[in-house]
Amino acid sequence: MRKRILAAVAVATMATTALAGCSSSKSSGSPTSTAAATNNKVGILLPDTSSSPRWVSADPNELQKECNVYKLQCEVLNANGQDNTQEQQAQQLISWGAGVILEVDLDAASGAEIEKLAKSKGVVPIDYDRLTQGGGAAYYVSFDNVQVGKDQGTALTQCSQVAGKSSVDYTEIDGAPTDNNATLFAQGYNSVLSTQSGWTKLDEQTGQWSAATAATVFAQQLGKYGSKIGAVMVANDTMAQSVINILKQQGLAGQVAVSGQDATPGGLDNIMAGTQCFSIYKPVAGEADVAIKLASEILAGQKPSAPTTVTDPSDGSKVPAFLATPIVITKANVAKPVTDGYETAASVCGASAAIAKLCNANGIAYTYTGS
Repeated sequence: MRKRILAAVAVATMATTALAGCSSSKSSGSPTSTAAATNNKVGILLPDTSSSPRWVSADPNELQKECNVYKLQCEVLNANGQDNTQEQQAQQLISWGAGVILEVDLDAASGAEIEKLAKSKGVVPIDYDRLTQGGGAAYYVSFDNVQVGKDQGTALTQCSQVAGKSSVDYTEIDGAPTDNNATLFAQGYNSVLSTQSGWTKLDEQTGQWSAATAATVFAQQLGKYGSKIGAVMVANDTMAQSVINILKQQGLAGQVAVSGQDATPGGLDNIMAGTQCFSIYKPVAGEADVAIKLASEILAGQKPSAPTTVTDPSDGSKVPAFLATPIVITKANVAKPVTDGYETAASVCGASAAIAKLCNANGIAYTYTGS
């Protein structure tokens, strides 16, 4: 594990906050972990608070709910985009006595260090949402991320702004190259768009999962290609918002097909407004419920079998995997993430009277009480 200097006060505060208020339950064992054999503690490492709202509310809430169902002691920590913080948090969880650690890495190198340390201490690592290349996790719980990308590519070709056109010029804004999921998404949508008759890619750059970076990238793309751009393949809703903001400034919002992913409140608002064509909904229960059940089985001394495997591209090893199926969200089914409980009506509709009106017109009942 790489050593970094962290302020002692900050570490002490984080440790106190992170490990307070644990629920208790019966101890049980695991055949693969000394730590797991003596407790029922699960440590959960989330990456940041900016790349997607899911890491702030959806995943923490669902994970903790399932921990309560299985009577596990669970601690959910967020690294706020800092790999040194995530490594420190991992050390805290191991010292706390976690028998299983679920990790959403920030990059493969730091993530692999965490998983290697965990295994050396008898803790079972599970890759959650993102595969940590070279980490050697015991399991991988995620969505079929190549399929996510394929769904994005297919949905983009069906957007009203480009449907039926014999020729479409488009640009791409990918996720962070340090995230294996971003690679898989791009693999999926490029496999569709590269074979689409009449579609020509003008430019492809990374947006780093950052709204600011995506804004800079798209401003450059629009400045270079202007009205030639008929579609923008954007990897998620956060970056899509930046693209839409720039299109609005140029009076082009709604005229260019814009993709997304994550079914965020802003993404759903944009879909209803017609400025974003679609998003990809990945019900968090498809990951969180499976991951916590898996952790409980490991802590109960079981050796769960996975329905499939994925290949770690860094070394060719096979990782047992549980992969959920994504759902394309368009205006036709935009209410689904709300009716499922993934988002609240208030978070989607509460920003303004105009948005509330859109919600009610699209199957999301909401009474606006603001001014």
